Amino acid sequence: MKLVLSYDGTRYVGWQFQSNGPSVQAELERALSTLHKEAVRVTGAGRTDAGVHARGQVASLAVERPLPEAAYVKGLNAILPDDIAVRHAEVREAPFDARRDARGKRYRYRIENLPTRAPLSRMQAWQVFRPLDVAAMRAAAAPLLGRHDFSAFRAADCEARHAVRELRRLDVEDDGAGRIEVVAEATAFLRHMVRNLAGTLVEVGLGSRAPGSMAALLESRDRTLAGRTAPPQGLLLDEVFYDG
Repeated sequence: MKLVLSYDGTRYVGWQFQSNGPSVQAELERALSTLHKEAVRVTGAGRTDAGVHARGQVASLAVERPLPEAAYVKGLNAILPDDIAVRHAEVREAPFDARRDARGKRYRYRIENLPTRAPLSRMQAWQVFRPLDVAAMRAAAAPLLGRHDFSAFRAADCEARHAVRELRRLDVEDDGAGRIEVVAEATAFLRHMVRNLAGTLVEVGLGSRAPGSMAALLESRDRTLAGRTAPPQGLLLDEVFYDG
């Protein structure tokens, strides 16, 4: 069974179940167990961190007798809290694992570049008040495309066996009204990789880092030389890709 979910991650410790607070996975499993009248476990395509949002998180579950697809949308949405919703449900005939079968992910990191704070969107974007040079950010993003060792952009506690990833897309989109989005697409990501990329590109946009410094930064493989980790509320898991 495949579920596609959207959620506001503001009040959660992340996707994965943890003992120190509510998680999206725990809420989903609780709702599924109520629906099926038995314990149900799920696997998520990615482990979003505390405060990170999703529009296209994917979860898989294995049950002997799946309910009609509509029951997983309407039924779960009647049980889940208001900040989590099932967008789509699909019964899979062949075994399906949301994490292992994924062929890539797309994230969006939202920045609001305004002269003053915007209270209504403060939990969905990183609000930067000094003007950003979007052209410089785009120039800095270009050398990061392709297959590289992204050690300079991985979290210190990242558990991945190696830091080589293929970045297929890294766009800096500007709507001309103060909203900038860093769009990153890759076969897989390292822990905090998108937030570290966004934090580094913002430093370029502020003029504190040269656009042409990215190649040397990649070569250094030194996390301490890259920019700050951008705050979690700007990050959105947009879509997970699968064969077919």
